[in-house]
Amino acid sequence: MSLVGTAFLLAGVAGALPGPAAAALAVAGGFALACVRLAWLAGAATPPDRPAPTGHPAPPDRPAPNGHRAPTGRPVPTGEAPDLAVTHGATALGPRTGRRARRAALSRRVAAILDSAVLVAGLTVAVLPLSDAAHRLPIALAGLCLTGALHVTALLRLPGRSRLSGPELVRRTVDVLALGVSLVFAGWMLLPGGPVPAVAGMVAAGGAVVLAVLAVAAVAERRRRPGAARCHAGAALTLGGLTLLVVLLAYGAPDRALPLVAAPLVAGALLTAAGARRTSGGERPGRDAAPAAWPRLTAPAGIAALAAGIHLGTAGEFSTAAMALGLAVIPPIMVGELLAAADQRRRVQRLAAREAWLRRRLGPDSRPVEPVPLTRADLVRAMAERSGGGLLVVDLHGVGGAVPEGPVLSEAARRLRASSETHDLVARLGDTEYAVLTDLGPVLAYALGLRLLAALAEPYPRPGGVARLGVSVGLAETSGGDPEDVLRQADLARRRAVQLGRDRVEWYDAYLEEQLVRRLDLERELPGAVARGELDLVYQPVVALADRMPVGTEALLRWRSPALGTVLPAELLPVAADLDLTGEIGRWVLDRACRQLAAWSEGGRELWMAVNVTPRELAAPDFVARTATALAAYDVAPERLVVEVAEPVVGLELSTVVARLAGLRSIGVRIALDDFRAEHASLAQLRRLPIDLLKVGPHLVGPGGDGQRPLIDVVANLADRLGVELVVEELESEGQVAGARRAGCRYGQGFALARPATAERVEAWFEEYPSTAR
Repeated sequence: MSLVGTAFLLAGVAGALPGPAAAALAVAGGFALACVRLAWLAGAATPPDRPAPTGHPAPPDRPAPNGHRAPTGRPVPTGEAPDLAVTHGATALGPRTGRRARRAALSRRVAAILDSAVLVAGLTVAVLPLSDAAHRLPIALAGLCLTGALHVTALLRLPGRSRLSGPELVRRTVDVLALGVSLVFAGWMLLPGGPVPAVAGMVAAGGAVVLAVLAVAAVAERRRRPGAARCHAGAALTLGGLTLLVVLLAYGAPDRALPLVAAPLVAGALLTAAGARRTSGGERPGRDAAPAAWPRLTAPAGIAALAAGIHLGTAGEFSTAAMALGLAVIPPIMVGELLAAADQRRRVQRLAAREAWLRRRLGPDSRPVEPVPLTRADLVRAMAERSGGGLLVVDLHGVGGAVPEGPVLSEAARRLRASSETHDLVARLGDTEYAVLTDLGPVLAYALGLRLLAALAEPYPRPGGVARLGVSVGLAETSGGDPEDVLRQADLARRRAVQLGRDRVEWYDAYLEEQLVRRLDLERELPGAVARGELDLVYQPVVALADRMPVGTEALLRWRSPALGTVLPAELLPVAADLDLTGEIGRWVLDRACRQLAAWSEGGRELWMAVNVTPRELAAPDFVARTATALAAYDVAPERLVVEVAEPVVGLELSTVVARLAGLRSIGVRIALDDFRAEHASLAQLRRLPIDLLKVGPHLVGPGGDGQRPLIDVVANLADRLGVELVVEELESEGQVAGARRAGCRYGQGFALARPATAERVEAWFEEYPSTAR
């Protein structure tokens, strides 16, 4: 709709369409949508859906281990997290009686009046192409007056409006005066030279005052009542567009200039509908925050300076009246600055009094041994009094999942207070969870988190030895946010730090919350996926580089979730490990791979099948016996099965892995070492592992540093001495394939050779080659 409206607008400006017709067509879609939304709000028995609180339960506090690798090449999209739950007003609030019913009726009446205002503004532009030039100015002027009256009636009846206090009324009046004078001055400077039509002059001056009132109201309400602020801003844009239309018609502007009014009119209509939707849901006034210098103080000066600059560049001189009007902008700006300074001084005094009260609760020295007196409620109240800074949520974990002892927690609390800044507030949120509220900016708050992490991670002396704690810190910015939301965001960041292995500081952002919601969805849907038949295997062929003949395949796991889409192993297996589902999924993969291998063997294809296995699966006492049972059940030759284990995780449990791999080789199963890094430690470790295949990445095939030979030559020589075959994976170009072949590598795998596919598609691909046994 936006693109179509923009196309009509450009066509009118370019002269391809008559100006009035282009303006009418450009605003038609946006106004129709806004009117439909407002009409629905005016007739709805209950308010529209509003997002429910997003307080999700914490995911399990265990680090995600490495799992099966994803297939070579680019990742497959895994879909997006579903929308957060919404709650209908009638369900959440119960039957509407008394004040609630009156408020709902008032919201519907306001929506109806706003719908009428938007409809009148749209019809004003729509009838222009149907009328002759002589009647367009009266039509536009009538539409402006009627639209303005309807907007004023609706805005004065918006729910949540409260009587302004004396200081607030004075400040609001000064702001309107400063902005209004600057807009009148700008209009004076930007109007064409020569005689000014009376209608244009009066409408421009009156419009400047109305715009100033609406703009100041929108800025003042943007935090306390965001929905009302949107309604004020929408009214300002709509009336501004109609004012511009009247001025253009009064000056007899060419028709191609009329489409310029479409943009503010459409934006105003949609913004009005959005604001009405928010207020109709029972908008609760928020806390007043410190008035911002922008745009209250800087916008009037900027508007006047810009208009003066444009006039100076075009006309070259100022008249006496213009200079007097320009100088009239300065006094209200100065008064506004004085009022802002007084407001800030009063705010600082209230903050100091609040913090003094909190200090008295902490004790006379303001640095207690343990911050027990400060509670979550105290922290929320303190955040409401501060206009900026950061909140850190600190979680302490005992070694091995044990709960830290009392003396250790007391010492940790003392270190927490000692490592914080003097003016930071420390609160205890739970048995092992603390919060630190600081005035520092985001970067310094992050540095504070690192300092707390280092102090709390130091050993704790105790009888018979020392204790150690794991520490997870979540950080969220407090500026401009609701205290409860900030606390929730910091806690989400803390959970992410736990998921990533603890002993780290995580900074909240919107993407982090999406990841956590996605993780919760995975944890909810994964149990039972095997029983529901949602798991699947795809197969990526392994070919001989000399003749491109297929010699084997690698089985790659996919979870085809009806709710989440296709989920890859890199995302699936860490969740399976946390839910203790690795064994169940591993048994399913082994059984399905052996069955498919048996089917291909019956067709005359003597290929190998590689199956990825994690160290946790290998550590199971019955893993070798289970593998032998699966091979016997499908009458598969053991040498046709290849068990792959990733090299980076082998070193974590080397002795157990070596023993289990030796057991597999004793029954004839071949072993592949995946993701080989070719580092010094890896080369030394290679001699200890009972492997048959070594899988390396294409980066080893490229030229070495300083003109030296490729590192693949060193690996190839060592593999040849150990009797191990090399497989180069992730080959995505013919150049990489040629480089691997020149290096003497026998086998290759990657998108340049064959992509992962279902068993049926792989079988069709096999038909292009004769049967092989390698």
